[in-house]
Amino acid sequence: MTAGADGRTPAGTSGPASAGADGAVPAAPEVARVWPVGVRPAVVRGWEPPATVYGPGHRGVDLAAPAGAPVRTVAAGRVLFAGRVAGRGVVSVALTGSGDPPLRTTYEPVRASVRKGDDVAAGEVIGTVEATGSHCATACVHWGLLRGDTYLNPLLLLPPWLLRSGPSRLLPVVGIPLPA
Repeated sequence: MTAGADGRTPAGTSGPASAGADGAVPAAPEVARVWPVGVRPAVVRGWEPPATVYGPGHRGVDLAAPAGAPVRTVAAGRVLFAGRVAGRGVVSVALTGSGDPPLRTTYEPVRASVRKGDDVAAGEVIGTVEATGSHCATACVHWGLLRGDTYLNPLLLLPPWLLRSGPSRLLPVVGIPLPA
């Protein structure tokens, strides 16, 4: 995955990473320090905000993940929902200290290992990827973010260093004399 010029727009997303459906920049602080699945999963389908509340779009991001892989909450919070919706396992977490109304993350399809009301720490496993129920061509987790009724780009939660791809590179030190 590569970041755009602003360092926040991963490949596969459309429009500004921070723009809401109305083009406004939502207040979504960086709170996450881990991806929901894997170390640096491929974004199978990016954030595509709808032009209107009920318009077409993609209200989250799809992350490649094999069935049975652990799903982690990206930040500390309280489980609001852990159950089935339209035949898919869904977990929703209200993020601690994220304002009023709080930010909520959603993960699906997930076989939950948590229950409504559980407090969870950042990076804690909340379930595993279900083998069926995904809307992707291959196994994936749909990761969503909401504040109230407004969907936001969940990648906004990740700090820029977590979005960058590739290994770290050491650059040569120039102009410093070495001891003889």
